[in-house]
Amino acid sequence: MFGSTATLPSHAPDTPPQQASGSSHQTDNSQSHPDTDRPPYQTGQTSYDDTETQEDEEAVAQAEEGGSIVVDSDDVGTDAGYESDRRTSASTSMASSVRDYAFENGRRYHKFREGRYNFPNDDVEQEREDMKHAMVKMLCQQLHFAPIGDHPQEILDIGTGTGIWAIEMGDQYESANVLGIDLSPIQPDWVPPNVKFMVDDVESPWLHPRNHFDYIHSRHTVMAIKDWPKLFRRSLEHLRPGGWMELQEVHHFPSSADGSMPADHPVAQYWALINQGLANLGIDFHATGQGRLASMMRECGYVNVAEKVFHIPIGTWAKNRVLKTVGLYWRTILLDGIQAIALGPLTRGCGWAREDVELFLVQVRKAYHDNSCLMYMPLHIVYGQRPEANY
Repeated sequence: MFGSTATLPSHAPDTPPQQASGSSHQTDNSQSHPDTDRPPYQTGQTSYDDTETQEDEEAVAQAEEGGSIVVDSDDVGTDAGYESDRRTSASTSMASSVRDYAFENGRRYHKFREGRYNFPNDDVEQEREDMKHAMVKMLCQQLHFAPIGDHPQEILDIGTGTGIWAIEMGDQYESANVLGIDLSPIQPDWVPPNVKFMVDDVESPWLHPRNHFDYIHSRHTVMAIKDWPKLFRRSLEHLRPGGWMELQEVHHFPSSADGSMPADHPVAQYWALINQGLANLGIDFHATGQGRLASMMRECGYVNVAEKVFHIPIGTWAKNRVLKTVGLYWRTILLDGIQAIALGPLTRGCGWAREDVELFLVQVRKAYHDNSCLMYMPLHIVYGQRPEANY
């Protein structure tokens, strides 16, 4: 088997994939396959744990912006692997309570501040959210990047979803009170004693006092936030001096590591339409691009602002074992959510009928299995600090 290196651009492109820069390729003469040909452990040889640690470190180095993801040349064709589109259909009468739900096009949505978030919250979507958490943690090897110290006291998780990140942070930092807020009451009841959840809208006035939080975290909320500068200003007011805010957001448009994806590729068309629908609904879905979130943080008064970019492969074209698994997870997440992602933006934002959406999705599902374009999406990690001086 031969491998090649796909040199990733130093900045995540926001232009259509045909404008992406080309890549350099180098021959990899290794004959071992990261999934199937791992040598047996023998005394005096590298242990499985050491090997896995090395592969984890290599995965982070290859995926980080400016790195080079080594291509598995045996896996760049069409992959007919995982392909499902699970659906949940239900109907019920609604009462005026934050713990009730709304149903639309056979999917369940939040009832509190109905329509603010354009994606479902049913069991299928919750499983997908938990898989996203596992994928990001596998790629980044950590829960956060902001240097919050060993004993933070008050942590806020915006858009907590199923609460899995908040729960793991509560386990990792026993000193902290971790609060997760979301429009949907879908979090578990059995949680660590230092973790709590609240149904709330982060774009409404906050209930907590100023100078309260040591760390504010937000992940996968770019499809929901309408006014980023307002959110940054409000977060800055509620952070203690020296506290940190961190965002972890995917730029949801496919890029090609070698520039081979045509502009009319069905996956590119799909995400362009999602962006159009959300724009019609007042959402800037591409706020992550071109360092815009970091720039907005600086303009709002944050200091020590930093940005890291990791490239998430779509599919199994990466040679590194960890990145191959990350790519499989990410493609599965996108395929399992292909309907959930499309229904709100295309029916609410673009005026499509559900039948038209379903018909369009047929070609998109097939296109996701095309490994030859070396598709990936950038994950932007942006964090900044409130100045130590009084704000």
